[in-house]
Amino acid sequence: MRTPVPCLGLDAGGTNLRTGIFDAHGELLWHSRRQADFSGICRREQPDVALHQVLDILESVIRDACVRFPQVTAAGIGFPGFIDPATGILISSPNLPGLSQVDLPTLLQARVPLSVFLGNDAQAAAYGEYCRQPTASGALLYVGLGTGVGGGLVLEGKPYGGVHGMALELGHLIVAPGGRACGCGNQGCLEQYASATGLVRNYQALAQRVATAQEIAGLAAAGEEPAREALRQSAEALAQALAHVMKVLDVADVVVGGGLSSAWPLLQPFFDPALDSALIPVLRGKIHVRASTAQDEAGMLGAARLAAARTGACRRASSATPAQTGQP
Repeated sequence: MRTPVPCLGLDAGGTNLRTGIFDAHGELLWHSRRQADFSGICRREQPDVALHQVLDILESVIRDACVRFPQVTAAGIGFPGFIDPATGILISSPNLPGLSQVDLPTLLQARVPLSVFLGNDAQAAAYGEYCRQPTASGALLYVGLGTGVGGGLVLEGKPYGGVHGMALELGHLIVAPGGRACGCGNQGCLEQYASATGLVRNYQALAQRVATAQEIAGLAAAGEEPAREALRQSAEALAQALAHVMKVLDVADVVVGGGLSSAWPLLQPFFDPALDSALIPVLRGKIHVRASTAQDEAGMLGAARLAAARTGACRRASSATPAQTGQP
């Protein structure tokens, strides 16, 4: 029997890039984290220049991983945006303007000696969370609170991305009709209120000054009222959106991850009563929402597993395999 090779997974966010190597049992063998301001690059540079810089960064970290683990044959990348599940083409990315209709896997495969799989970052994180901590029902909804708001879904132990790869774009549910303009082209989307970026905007409107999401969390913990109110607005917007999602999905387990999830103890006191109020009565008390316990690993692990399933490398010890619809 062929010995499984290590899996390489990349979790690309708006401002950070996490890279991990996992063994066949999902144990993390090595990881790195670097600042990679993809969002800033795409907002500052012309699309062709931005694309070149993004490719340079991805190539650099993949090559570094290959030097450390030359037996790796495939890389999975969880990337923010709308991704065609059949081709792996990045259709567009609301938080990375200018990157549209880009075949990132093919462009990267011309640079590195690996097969490359591209999937949505939140979908990869959802699968990684499930691999780390399967649910009794086989279903899990993941909400990623970062530069934007991402969503991923696991059903019957399998990641579900949708026919067009657009399933669970939670960040673009409209919670404030006619509200803040969003990079997707609509107004009032959830991520304009409940993401780290949205929290910053909430606070700026209330306090008339700029602070980072981390600073706002610290101010709220110290009892500053504008900071607490900004967090309340984010939490209630998220609760409103999730209540609508539950009317469609009826999933019992929800995991909140992403950079802003570190502030979950501050968000949860506002979130819980808002969700309970917004849910239809028969679902009240039946939805279990918790912060991620996977640290930074979920997105990397999920991306690695999805790439391994596509290429046949690094088989999992458990029976969870990707769904045929919307995933490799």
